[in-house]
Amino acid sequence: MAGIRTAEQYQAQLRSLLPSGLAWNPERVPELEQVLEGIAQELARVDARAADLLNEMDPAGVSELVPDWEAVMSLPDPCLGLNPVFEDRRLAVRRRLIEVGGLSMSRFIDIAVSQGYPDAFISEHRAPRMGRSRFGAARFGTWNAQFMWTVNTGSRQRQGRRFGASYWGERFGVNPGNPLECQIRRAAPANTFVQINYK
Repeated sequence: MAGIRTAEQYQAQLRSLLPSGLAWNPERVPELEQVLEGIAQELARVDARAADLLNEMDPAGVSELVPDWEAVMSLPDPCLGLNPVFEDRRLAVRRRLIEVGGLSMSRFIDIAVSQGYPDAFISEHRAPRMGRSRFGAARFGTWNAQFMWTVNTGSRQRQGRRFGASYWGERFGVNPGNPLECQIRRAAPANTFVQINYK
């Protein structure tokens, strides 16, 4: 990363800042170069850690400070279960910061995409109404159908489970549905009934 100085650069800078005189001559006092090397390594380490801290301030690059971000944002999300994997926790931090909310269908599709279902789409069910329903075109359904909708996950999933990033008991190659269902049902309007259709 640009702006981070190496130990050699710090050592050269410290050497140039030494006062003049025989007592400060590295050729006459070789121990002085060892002292400068030790100080330079520590300064380079502190410089690198300061750059890491700047990266941790942005949730897009957060890694070490995930627990601190979670404390500020009331995370981890209970929808992720009791022991969520680190990648899911980091993704939840990013989402909590940039998520806008709302009741549009695109929001629920975004939730499904964030859980690894890029082909997700939503089907709204129609209630029987004069002027909108046609004989022979589709089933009428019940009056309560106006409060029902279905999240279709699609057949392909972006992130399959794998060694090192899975819970015990999950099938490899598929994403677990519990976080998706929990997040969709939590955000859904209270007067609606949501079905999740896994394909």
